[in-house]
Amino acid sequence: MRRLLAICVGIFTATVAWAGMPNVTFPSIDGGTLDMADWSGRPVLVVNTASRCAFTDQYEALQDLYDTYRDAGLVVLAVPSNDFRQELGSAEEVREFCEMTYGIDMPMTDITAVTGAKAHPLYRHVKSETGFVPRWNFNKILFAPDGSVVDTWGSKTTPMSRPLRDAIEAALSGD
Repeated sequence: MRRLLAICVGIFTATVAWAGMPNVTFPSIDGGTLDMADWSGRPVLVVNTASRCAFTDQYEALQDLYDTYRDAGLVVLAVPSNDFRQELGSAEEVREFCEMTYGIDMPMTDITAVTGAKAHPLYRHVKSETGFVPRWNFNKILFAPDGSVVDTWGSKTTPMSRPLRDAIEAALSGD
């Protein structure tokens, strides 16, 4: 019986690991927690965002991207960050701004560090695996359904750009 229990626990632990890390969670902008393991088996585009940036209008295109591919399985996760000193003062202000200005309904985290010593563990993991660190707001990381990094893009790559959409479509089709 103990052996069976150990096997079951091992299988469960393996299924909740995401991007090679167990327990990848973020505080949600709506309260509660966003657990990346809930999206296991789906591609996830993670984007560090800011409300007062020259690239802030990309929120509209991120929502369009999410609307285009969500039924196929894509998750777009916005990660508001003040690392570049361009975010509003509170998560409530960010949520209200995004909903009122852009009609955002994609998952969003609370304001989160993405660079430096206080970077969220997911961003530290991506740095250790790929060397990628956001150099500005609206950098993008596409994770495959198994949690591995497919590719990364900087701020100038728009959400609806052909290279990004091609990578998403390949991740959705399993290529």
